[in-house]
Amino acid sequence: MSKHFVPENLPTHLQHYINGEFVDSIGGATFDVQEPVTNTNYATVASAQPEDVDLAVASANKAFKEGPWSKMLPRERSRVLHKIADIVESRDEELSLLESYDSGLPITQAKGQARRAAENFRFFADLIVAQVDNTFRVPGRQMNYVNRKPIGVAALITPWNVPFMQESWKLAPAIATGNSVVLKPASYTPLSAGLWPEIFREAGLPEGVFNLVFGSGSVAGDYLVKHPDVPLVSFTGDSSTGATISTAAAPQFKGLSLELGGKSPAVVFADADLEAALDATVFGVFSLNGERCTAGSRVLVQRDIYDDFVAKFAQRAKNIRVGLPSDPKTEVGALVHPNHFEKVMSYIEIGKTEGRLLAGGGRAEGFEEGNYVAPTVFADVAPDAQIFQDEIFGPVVAITPFDTDEEALELANNTKYGLAAYVWTSNLKRAHNFAHQIDSGMVWLNSNNVRDLRTPFGGVKASGLGREGGYRSVDFYTTQQSIQITLNEAHSPKFGV
Repeated sequence: MSKHFVPENLPTHLQHYINGEFVDSIGGATFDVQEPVTNTNYATVASAQPEDVDLAVASANKAFKEGPWSKMLPRERSRVLHKIADIVESRDEELSLLESYDSGLPITQAKGQARRAAENFRFFADLIVAQVDNTFRVPGRQMNYVNRKPIGVAALITPWNVPFMQESWKLAPAIATGNSVVLKPASYTPLSAGLWPEIFREAGLPEGVFNLVFGSGSVAGDYLVKHPDVPLVSFTGDSSTGATISTAAAPQFKGLSLELGGKSPAVVFADADLEAALDATVFGVFSLNGERCTAGSRVLVQRDIYDDFVAKFAQRAKNIRVGLPSDPKTEVGALVHPNHFEKVMSYIEIGKTEGRLLAGGGRAEGFEEGNYVAPTVFADVAPDAQIFQDEIFGPVVAITPFDTDEEALELANNTKYGLAAYVWTSNLKRAHNFAHQIDSGMVWLNSNNVRDLRTPFGGVKASGLGREGGYRSVDFYTTQQSIQITLNEAHSPKFGV
């Protein structure tokens, strides 16, 4: 095994960024952060308490009310966003090394995340300039138009699986539309979030528009969500935390966007292009170490091709290259944290009583330390099995046979989640009709997860609330005020004359 790579200039201490300055927590609270290959601590991180969150929110609020950003012309904001994208692209190498080191993502997959982060800023830089709003005219009588305005301080709470890209996904539309933000990244993976302050400063984003606090979800996240000066909350993470957030935000009627868990089906019909379906379904569950909300972690296969498909799938899983995240040949790296590793391993043990184990089933061979899980395949999994129903969020797949379209649909919809779905068939009519009946926010037909930034992203049921992406993000981060003007006599009934 080649030597574990440590990036140059690795920080040993990370601070909050509030009102244009790097600061520690007022009371000096910190937490340790570890890398997943050896699980050794590499840095301490400032841990935000309520008083630190107060400072960050006050900074964002002041910038929103008094600063130039919320009042700038879209074209002026767009120029800054394009600069941000340029800088992110120019730091692709450094960023991907930090991301891979911190999260255990294979370096080749981490690189794609950096490029996507830049694209998120470019997309919204263009969108705000091209944005149109409705005007309605009643000829000779009335003119009605929509005045779109930023809302205020947005709390952005992001997960640990693709940290920098997920942060960009929220930061770009929130800032583009003129809001100020407080970002709280996941405490498992704080490293790449520490790059944003310098990127924004270099691009010319005014002080106070972006604020960064590190800390736990239960303290910093909870207080941020409940803060009376935070009208908007965008959260990506697991469904139970999402439920807690919606309960906390409800009394203040905050705008909520919740992108939560998934247990997405990939449905393979007998008439599918089997090689293409195999490529996509193997990639769909094992890419990003299986730590992706849209993973096709339940593969439903028509019985005519079931045995053949399962055998090939298992063989591919056994051949997957598990290795150091820094090795360009690695396909599956180390899971993010020992706690998560234990969770995934406990599901694998449950799976051994619920399905036929065909690949993996424990720690990856040759890796005595670190959070390495061998890509694991269970076949013949019943729909009431825990590994069929629960989001495992690791390199573990459940494969189940079906006979008819009706049975496939019933299996596809048979979980509390509804984020993504994948359908493989060469019958065009069936593809569309089947997709329309799936309870999910997104469906890919004969495709793996390739997303157009203009389309809405989000789920139904326990997979979330609201949509972001394209104009839906602009809708979420702005308020739409309708203005009515009378163009003739104002015909009001004369009360009390």
